[in-house]
Amino acid sequence: MLNVTGAFRINDARMSPLWTAWRDATMSKPFEGPSVWTGADLAADRSWTYRLTAADIRELDAARRHAERAGADWLTVTRETFPLDAMARRLQGVADQLETGRGMMLLSGLPVDRPQDDIRLIWMGMGHWIGRPVAQDNTGQMMRDIQAEPGDLGARHEKMADAKGEVFLSSKARTYSNGQLRYHTDRTDVVGLLMARRSASGGESRVASTAAVYNAILQRRPDLLELLLQPIYRSRLGEEAGGGDEIYPLPVFGIRDGKLTSHYSRTYVEAAQLRPETPRMSDAQWEALDMLAAVADELAFRMMLAPGDIQLINSHITYHARTAFVDDAAKGESRLLHRLWLSMPNSRALPADQAVLWRNVEAGALRGGIAVA
Repeated sequence: MLNVTGAFRINDARMSPLWTAWRDATMSKPFEGPSVWTGADLAADRSWTYRLTAADIRELDAARRHAERAGADWLTVTRETFPLDAMARRLQGVADQLETGRGMMLLSGLPVDRPQDDIRLIWMGMGHWIGRPVAQDNTGQMMRDIQAEPGDLGARHEKMADAKGEVFLSSKARTYSNGQLRYHTDRTDVVGLLMARRSASGGESRVASTAAVYNAILQRRPDLLELLLQPIYRSRLGEEAGGGDEIYPLPVFGIRDGKLTSHYSRTYVEAAQLRPETPRMSDAQWEALDMLAAVADELAFRMMLAPGDIQLINSHITYHARTAFVDDAAKGESRLLHRLWLSMPNSRALPADQAVLWRNVEAGALRGGIAVA
C-alpha cells in the first residue's frame, strides 16, 4: 500500500494522481485490532482497568518519601528521585497498552484524602514512569488543574471575537468552565487525568475509539471520510509562545506505516473561520465534522470518574469529551482533576504534515505540548 506522509493542498488533492492512488488504497478496508472498540465492548471486557493494591500504594508512598528526602517536589521530581520497582513494571505495561491495546487505561484506588502537594508529587512521579511530561501552555505549566473558575474566563485566558463581536473562548479557556467539552484530542501522545474531587452532579467522561469512528464513517459516508483525510484549517488561538493566532492546515485523519492518528478540536476550526484570510469551509466539510462528533458519541464509552481514578488515553487513537457539571462548594463537591500531558517513548510515527503541530513526527520522539516562551 502507498505510504504517503506529506500534505496535499486542498485545491489540488482531487486532481493529484498520487492522492487518488493513496485515497483508494487507504479507504479500501477498515482498521482492525484492539484499538477498534465500542462502548459496549469496554463495558463487557474490563481488562483495560486496574485497581491499585495496598502494596502498590505502599510503594508509591515510599517513593514520595524518598523524593521529599532528596529535596524534590512535584515539579522537580524525576525517575531517579521517585524510585519504583514492581510499580515501574506495572506502569510500563500501562504504557504498552496505551499504544498497542485499547488506547485507554483506568487506574483506580489512589488515596486522595491527603495534602494536594502529596497527591501532585505521586502523580507526577508516576507520569515520569509512564512517559515524559510536556508543557501544557506557553508559560511551561506542567500539571493543569481542570476545574471551573468563577468570573470572566475571557478576561484571563485566550479568546477571539466572532462576527457579532461576541467573545469566542479558546479551548484552554473552556477547560476552566463547568460547561460541556466536545469530542476532541489534546496536543500530546497521552493525556492523564487524576480525579481529586468530583462535582455535585454531571461531569460524565466519554471516550471513543478513533479507528471505530473512522470505520463507521467509511461504511456510511466514504465521501465525508475523504474530506477528513484532506487538510482543514485551524487557528493556534494565541496559545503558542509569542501569542500568535496564525492558521495552519491539517487533516483530521492521518495514516503512516498502516497506523492511524487523528488530531481534532472543532474549536480551533471554528476559530480559524473567524479570520478573513482563512479559506471558507464547505457545507460538506461541516457535515463531515458533524458526523464525526455524532458517531463518536454513538460509539463512546461513558464513565463517571471517582476520586482516586486515573484515566489515561492515547490522543492519536481516542477522542474524549465531558458533559456539563454542577459544583457545590459548601458540600466540598467541586470537580478537580490534575492533568498531565505525556510524550511517549513508544509512540507511533506520524505523517510528515503533522509536523506543523507536533514539531517532531518520528516514532518515540519527544514531541507535543505547547511551545514555551
